[in-house]
Amino acid sequence: MEFIRAFIVGGSICAIGQILIDKTKLTPARILVLFVILGVFLTAIGLYEPLVKYGGAGATVPIPGFGYALAKGAMKGVKENGLLGAFTGGITGTAGGIAAAVFFGYIIALVFNPKGK
Repeated sequence: MEFIRAFIVGGSICAIGQILIDKTKLTPARILVLFVILGVFLTAIGLYEPLVKYGGAGATVPIPGFGYALAKGAMKGVKENGLLGAFTGGITGTAGGIAAAVFFGYIIALVFNPKGK
C-alpha cells in the first residue's frame, strides 16, 4: 500500500507539472523554481508534512521535496543555532542529495562522454 500512496502523490505532483508545461507559457526552469518555493511555503505553513507522512517518497523525491528538505533544515538550524541556523540549516539538510547529484552526474558524464552543442 505504501508504494501505491507514493505513486499517487508523486504522480499527482508530476501531472501538475506537466499540465503547467502544456497549458501555460511558463518555462520548465520557472516551474522548477515554483515547485521548490511551493515546497518551502507548504512546509512553513504545516501542509507538506502530512503529505510526506501519507505519500513517503512520492512527496520527498519530486522537486517540491527539495523545498521541503530546505525548509526542514532551516527550521532545525534555527532551533539549534538561532538566526544563523536559518542560513546554514537548509544547506545542511540538503547536502547529501546535492552531493549525490554531483557525484552521479560526474560518473554518468564519464561513462557517456557528453558533447557540447
